[in-house]
Amino acid sequence: MTIRNWFKFAFRALIIGGVVTGLMSIIVRWGDFYAQHFSNGEWGEAFGGLLWFVFLGFTMSMICQMGYFAYLTVHQIGVNICRSLTLWNWIQILLIIVAVIDVILFRFKPYAHSANDWLLYIGLLVVLIIAASLTAIKKVKMTGKKHILISSLFFMIFVSVIEWLIALWVRSSGGNEYITILLFPIIAVNAFQLLELPKYNAKSAEDIKKREERRKARSEQEDQNTKVKKTQEENQNNKKTKRK
Repeated sequence: MTIRNWFKFAFRALIIGGVVTGLMSIIVRWGDFYAQHFSNGEWGEAFGGLLWFVFLGFTMSMICQMGYFAYLTVHQIGVNICRSLTLWNWIQILLIIVAVIDVILFRFKPYAHSANDWLLYIGLLVVLIIAASLTAIKKVKMTGKKHILISSLFFMIFVSVIEWLIALWVRSSGGNEYITILLFPIIAVNAFQLLELPKYNAKSAEDIKKREERRKARSEQEDQNTKVKKTQEENQNNKKTKRK
């Protein structure tokens, strides 16, 4: 990927993370934060809170981008070690199951003190799995390669859970709100990266091809100019010789 296209890709992912986090903060924390400031005419505090969540979304987007490129490396290493895509897919399925069980037993259960807590946690996990499944299916349709379904699910579920741990570890006041808010930018940014990266790679290949064509044309033009200049010099030399 060229630097220009990588910058466009990273910038779009950054914006998606910031916008989604900002919108989710308004939805989740409207009653206990935004509504109070708006009713009291404290517009600066409300805007400052929104801006803080947007920058939090930028941070999550950067984490997701690092996670995606780390996943690409791990995926290639896993395929090479297993020497079989089928075996690597089974390992990924096992890791997905382990990640889901870990979240339920060690991240949700110790802090689920009521039925509402369980309803929230399981609901968010279902949202993650459904979003991951839809993204993976779309990826298969875009590429026409059925074997990437498991890899796509692995990235969207396992890697997203790893990135989600940042919020799952927050168990102070407002912990559930952060768990809810930060899940959605993770899903949005990861889905964008999984679906859109091939387009930027193709655009980079096209840009490189055009660059090589321009370089070749420039080289040919320089050769032509050199030949013309050489011919002119030879003609001038011939004229001088005839005069003598």
